[in-house]
Formats: sequence, C-alpha cells, structure tokens
Amino acid sequence: MKTRLIATSACAAALTSSVFAGPAPMESEKTIIDPPAAGFDAARRPISNPTKFDLALPRTSVHPIYMYHRLPSKINTSLAKLDLGGDVNLFALQFEYAFNERLSLVATKDGYVDFNPDNTLDSETGFADLAAGLKYAFVLDPVEQLAVSGSAIIELPTGDEEIFQGNGDGGLDITVSALKLHEKWQFAGALGAYLPFDNDEESTTGFASAHVGYNLTEKWYILGELNWFTVLSRGEGTAAFGNPSALPDTAVSGIVEFEGGDLFNLGAVNSGKNRDIVTAAVGLRYKICDMADLGVAYELPLTDEENNLMDDRITVDLVLTF
Repeated sequence: MKTRLIATSACAAALTSSVFAGPAPMESEKTIIDPPAAGFDAARRPISNPTKFDLALPRTSVHPIYMYHRLPSKINTSLAKLDLGGDVNLFALQFEYAFNERLSLVATKDGYVDFNPDNTLDSETGFADLAAGLKYAFVLDPVEQLAVSGSAIIELPTGDEEIFQGNGDGGLDITVSALKLHEKWQFAGALGAYLPFDNDEESTTGFASAHVGYNLTEKWYILGELNWFTVLSRGEGTAAFGNPSALPDTAVSGIVEFEGGDLFNLGAVNSGKNRDIVTAAVGLRYKICDMADLGVAYELPLTDEENNLMDDRITVDLVLTF
C-alpha cells in the first residue's frame, strides 16, 4: 500500500510538472517547418544585361538604373571601318509586382537615352521601347534554396528612331532563369531568345547570362557576370532610324556588320558576319537596409569591340523590394 501511494504521488508530480512547463521542444520542427521565402532572403539581383537577365524569384520591387556606356572609337561596316567614339547615358526604371510567391508582372524595358557619338552619327536624345510581361517560378524550393522561372515579355516599338528604337512591329522575349544559393555563395543564370514580329526590320537574337556572387558580410556582396549575345537570324537591313543626317535612313541597318547587344536591335543585314558578342562584368552590392540594395558594375566586351557598340560600361542600380 505504501509503495503504491509513493508511485501514484510520483506520477502526479511528473504530470503537474509537464503541464506547467509546457510541451517539450521538437527538434525536427525547425528543419521541417520553414517560412516559405526564408531560404531566399540573401538573394541579390544581377547587374549587367538588366533588360534580359532578371532574378528568378518573383518579387514586388522597383529598380532604377543608370548606365554610362562608352562607344568604340571605330566600328566595322561593309563600306569601311568608320569612326564613332562618344558615349550613351541611359536612365531607366523597372518594375515588378508579385501576385503571389510564384507569379509576377514585370516591366523590363523603358527609359531615356542620351546618345552622344563623336563621329559619323548625330547626337540625339529620346525614349527607349517599352517591354512588359509575366514571370512564373515553376520551381521554388526554399529548403534547397533553388528557384527556376520562365518569363514571356512583349516589347512594343514605342521608342524614338533617332536613338535606334521604334523599328519593326515589336517582338516576344522568352527567357528561362535559375537561382541557387549555397551558404555565402549565389549562382544564377538565364537563357533566352527575342522573336521579332517583323523579321525584316529586326534580327532574331538569343542570349545566355551567368552570375556568381559571394557575401563578404551581411551588407557587402561581390559578383562576376558573363553575357553572350548571338544572332539567330539576321534582319534585312530595312530599319529606318533617321539618325545619320547625311546618309539614308536605312544606312545603319544596311552597313554595320554586327547587332546591338542588350540595348539595340538594328535589324542589320550583315550581322551574320559577326554573330556573337561576349561581355564580362565585375561589381559590388551594398545592402543599405532590408528593402534597399545598391549595386555598381564595370563591364567590357571580350569579343572585338569594333564588332559591337560597346567599348565599356558602368552600371549603377538600386533594388527596392517590398
């Protein structure tokens, strides 16, 4: 009887202790139950090729961009090697609105262009074409920190022809992007094609971009990027830009032997002679606060600078995430 009383009292004491102490912590809960986006908090946006190379994650954000783009001193044409030089200043503002964690509306191209060549072409200012569409993440795994998305963007020929915009009937940009985070490292890539609605005035082009970055601290991030642009099908050289005052309107698209990379589509009839443009960029990002990320990158071509419109470029951007 005495032994039974002691056992009953001990059991009651243990039960009372567990009630006041609360349930024991479950070690597995922390690894199984995770906030849906917690695995992507450290993701940073690429800087170079901003109209085509986007982060694979759908996010609500505003993205102001400034580019200082130097033009090569000479360019190759079917007539002769022509003097060019000068620079381009570009001011742009991209938008993204996430309907949910997988689907977003993106506005990828707009802006004001200040075009200042030293020779052959005229100095002009004007607005770039407008482009917008949808992005959908068909792989979104915060535990593995892996995201893969696809986007379909319609570009409209709303820009000014004096700055080599507004030609053709617009087109469709199709892109697949991927993102992988691993400890302090980030790897990202994109592959896509631009399919013009008018194959005479614009070239069909493709691109591939790669990004690797490393978080030095919670705020500082270093990055390196590679971009490859290629002509899949050349235009017919009929695009009329109206920039060279002393030459026919179709002179540029009829004589240059390359395409315009990420900023311009010239519809160049001779672009098959130099189909590929490859650029490399190095840069830094600094996280001002949780919602604001400032970036700067220096970019230059790895292929012959006389077979494209880039001598080098500095890009400064600010990513505001909401």
